[in-house]
Amino acid sequence: MRDSRPRKSKSDRTRETILEAARTLFAEKGYDGTTVRDIATAANIDPAMVIRYFGGKETLFARAADIDLRLPDLSDLPAPSMGEALVRHFLSVWEGDGGGSALPIALRSAAVNELAAERLREIFATQVAPAIARIAGPDTPAVAGLVATQILGLAFTRYVLKLPPVVALPRERLVTDVGRAIQGYIDGARR
Repeated sequence: MRDSRPRKSKSDRTRETILEAARTLFAEKGYDGTTVRDIATAANIDPAMVIRYFGGKETLFARAADIDLRLPDLSDLPAPSMGEALVRHFLSVWEGDGGGSALPIALRSAAVNELAAERLREIFATQVAPAIARIAGPDTPAVAGLVATQILGLAFTRYVLKLPPVVALPRERLVTDVGRAIQGYIDGARR
C-alpha cells in the first residue's frame, strides 16, 4: 500500500530541522546563550543555511517561540472550578499534552532578552488577558496579572529552575493548590 500523503520537499525538511534544533537550544541555553552557529551545528548544516531560511537569530527565535496557549473559554465553566481548570490546562500545555516546547524557550529567555520578554508580554495581551476578560469584567488587567504571577511562577519553578519540591508535587496537588489561589483572584473580581 502506498502512502498518499504528499512528501515534504528537501527545503521544508531543512527548515523543520533548523527550527527543531533552535527550539531545543533556545530551551536549554536561552536566547543569549544560543548562536546561529550552535543551531547550524545541531541541525548538521552550514550556518548560512540558517540565515537563508530564517534571516537571522531574531526571526528564528520568534518562530521557535510561537505560542498558542489554546486557552479554554472559562465563562462556560461553573464559577468555582475556573482556577483549577486554568492550572490543569497550563500543566497540560507545559507537560506536552499541548506541545508547549516553545514555552520554556520564551520563559528561560525573557529574563535576559528584551525580544523574549516582549514575546511573553504579547502572549499575555493577546491570549491571557482576553480569556480573563470574559470572566473578570472591569478588573481584568489586575486579575490577569495576578493569574500570570501564579502560572509563570509555577512554570519557572517546575520547568525551568526545576526546584525539587515543586517538581515532586503531584499534578493534582498543583491543580488544587495553585487553582485555589487563582480562584481567589477570579472570585475577588466577580464580587
